[in-house]
Order: sequence, then C-alpha cells, then structure tokens
Amino acid sequence: MAQALYRKYRSKTLDEIIGQNHVTDILSRAIAQGKISHAYLLTGPRGVGKTSIARILAHEINGLPYDDDSQHLDIIEIDAASNNSVEDIRDLREKVQIAPVSAQKKIYIIDEVHMLSKSAFNALLKTLEEPPEHVVFILATTDIEKLPATIISRTQRFSFRSIGVADATKHLKEIAKKEKITISDDALQLIAERGDGSFRDSISLLDQLSSLADDKEGITTALIETSLGLAPHTVVEAILQAVQDRSVTHVVELLDAAKEEGINSTVLAAQLTYTLRQRVADQPQLLPLLDGLLDVARSSQPDLKLLSILGSAAIPKGAARSAALAAPVLEITATIAELEKQATRSKPKDSVQPHPTPSKEEPLVTVATPKPIQEAPLEAVTPATFEWAKLIDYTREHYVAIYSVLSKCHFELAGTTLTLYTANKFYKKKLDDMKYSSLLYKSLEGIGVYGLEIHTIPTAPPPKDSQAAAVAAIMGGGEEVVIEDAS
Repeated sequence: MAQALYRKYRSKTLDEIIGQNHVTDILSRAIAQGKISHAYLLTGPRGVGKTSIARILAHEINGLPYDDDSQHLDIIEIDAASNNSVEDIRDLREKVQIAPVSAQKKIYIIDEVHMLSKSAFNALLKTLEEPPEHVVFILATTDIEKLPATIISRTQRFSFRSIGVADATKHLKEIAKKEKITISDDALQLIAERGDGSFRDSISLLDQLSSLADDKEGITTALIETSLGLAPHTVVEAILQAVQDRSVTHVVELLDAAKEEGINSTVLAAQLTYTLRQRVADQPQLLPLLDGLLDVARSSQPDLKLLSILGSAAIPKGAARSAALAAPVLEITATIAELEKQATRSKPKDSVQPHPTPSKEEPLVTVATPKPIQEAPLEAVTPATFEWAKLIDYTREHYVAIYSVLSKCHFELAGTTLTLYTANKFYKKKLDDMKYSSLLYKSLEGIGVYGLEIHTIPTAPPPKDSQAAAVAAIMGGGEEVVIEDAS
C-alpha cells in the first residue's frame, strides 16, 4: 500500500520544520542548554506542524532518533477527542507516577487537548502543575479559546502560524520534483492557496490530484478547478469587471452561468474574496464589496446573498434608491405619454387646457416622478387625498412583514414628503432597510400613489397642542393620547 505523501514527507527534525522558525529556534536552544519545561502548549491552525513538533520534541528531549514509524514505551500519545472523560485523566494520573522504562523522561503528548471535559481538566490541573520529575506534558490544540486559563498558565505556550502561500508553493514544488509529478507553477500556487495555510491539506491535495492527472499534461489549473468545483479564473475576473463596469445584467448572466456549471456560490464567494484581498491595497473602493462577500457563507440562501451583494455593488452610485422605483416609474412615464398624445389629438393645437378636475366619483391619483425622468409637472398627493388606512390594509394583505411595523407607525404628509414616526429605533432601522423600503414603495404603488419621498423618525409624533408639546419637551418626549368623552 502506497504511503500518503503528507506522512512520507513529514519533518523528522526541528530544522526540517518550515514556516515556524519562531518556535523551532527557541526549542532547539532550550534542548541544547538542557532547559526542559514540565509542560508545553502548542497552539495554532490545523496542518501546520504541531503534532510533528510534539513528536520530534519528545524524542529530542530523550536523545532518541525519530522517524514516523518509531514507537517508544516512554512516549505516550493520547487523543483527547476520544479519551476526554475524567476517568481517562484519573487513569493517566496513576500512570504518571510510574518511572520511565528506559528513557530519561516519560512524555505524554495530548493532542486536541481542548476536547477534554471540564471535570477532566480539573483532574489534570494538579498533575500538570506539579508533575513528577520524570514526566513532561506536551499539549496540542487548534482551539485555545476552549482551554481554561488555569491550564494555559501552567505551560510554556508556543503559537504556530498559518503557512504562507510562498512557503507552501516552494515545499510542494520540492515534493513534486522528488515524486516526478508534472505540474505547472500556476497549479502549484493554486493548490497552496486552496490549502488555506495548512501544509497537510496542501500535500494531501497534491497527492489526490496526482492520481487524476494526465501523463503528458500533468496537473493543470483546469484540472484543479474541475476537481474542486472552482470557478475558472477567467470567470472570477469577468464578475469583478462586470461589477466595476456597473453592469448588473452581466453580473446576473455570469452568476447564472456559474450555477449551471455546478459552481457552489459559497466557493465562488471565497474565490472572489481571495482575489479582492490581493487588490484592496491598490483599489480601496473594493473594501465594501469585500466586507459584503464575507456574509455569503453564513447565509441560509448563499445564491441569493451573492447575487444581492454583487448586484448592489454594480448599481451606479446614487441609483440604489431609484432602483426600487424604476419599474413603476417607467410604466407611469409611458402612461403619461399616451395620455398626452390622446389629449393632443382631441383638442386644437393652439388651445391651452388646464389640468382636468377629477369628479367626485373618481378617485384622485396623482403622480410625482423623480426629477431625472419627469416629463410633465404633476400634482402632489395631498393629505386630503392620501389614504393611510388603505395603505395599511394593502400591506396587511400583500406584505405581512412590513404591515407588522407600519401598522404601529404614525404618518405626516407635507407635499411629496411622507414622514413616518416609528416610535423607536428598531422600527426605523427596519423601514430603512432596502428590503422593507422597496416593499413600502411597492405598497404605495399598489394603492395608486407614486413619487413620494419617505423619511423615518424614531420617535412618536410631536403633540399638536402647544401646551402638550411644551410638557413633552420638558419630559424628554412622549406620545399624544386623545381621550374621547363617553357621554
């Protein structure tokens, strides 16, 4: 059976460890000077050499040669993930009292030590603080936040770093050369990037791809992208270019095409994030997009979240609010143009006609279109013609989410400005959210009202009575309550 490459090329000495010189240099000097601690704590990401250094350190403390297959009775490895109970630690406490069989020190390597239960940590605490002279503990963990401070304080702590892409690429190239694996430099870098700072993951990926590669072409970026379900580099670049070109349509087309190819939105977001991270120093305007992409992995609907983030970034500046009104405005403009044509055909060219006065039987629906596309002056909706109850009923029937907020608000209409008093900041934040504000505009459209500018205020409406207003000002605010006479 072939040996996995990450095991075959595991470091055998501290000098062979790559990317952790700040740890290996200190340990090498300490061993040379005979300064051995009773407990070490190795922390850091997965696959960066913690277990390898723990094993090497255990053998060098005892002056023993080390290779991956070496086993020694006085070097005991414990997996805390499967031996995490208080009974396991009590058993360990009894065994540490027994002297080493042949080595100078009896060394316990406890991997993933954060998996120990609270009672197990308490049982280990006293032994870790004052172990027998012949015992050394080496603890390793990827999650130091789960370790009690009392444990950390009784150890010498060494923090490991993620492996840089350059170091990983160089190491992978050496392994590929020794294993006679044909691979391009771009493919090596892509593997290093996908390793996410872990040597073990990078080497395992190289091992996996070597069995899939063509004998002539070897491992290519196209093979890696296909095998891992990644979007091609050209697609990532095209999406970012579409965003910079402010082309929402092109963004949608590219995302649809990626989905058809089976590319996961979370993976695509990660690729976009990595690419943006490399460019943000030269293009700081990309920071908001980078920040937004971080939310894709946490979303319950990553496809829609990615579309929302990229689409919002592609909307031209100043057009975000207009986007919510774009569809109804275009429809209104077309209707107005048609009405003007009809009016022109039915009346003499030299006559000047005032705005028609609506009959009592017909509801008054007036429209104020945004200035950039307004083609004719329109009368504003007035307090006398605006029906708040109608708006509330419409939202209750069509958009329950916004109804639950809007029904608790008070309103004030002045010209084309609709002011909503939300009574608190929570409701204001809701109504200011793009999702809720777009529903509000759609609801206004649904009752035949267009062109209003909406302002939200996180307080109750000011009292109309001057004396009540003065009292409210003194008391720091308040809501006017009208008490009707029962008689």
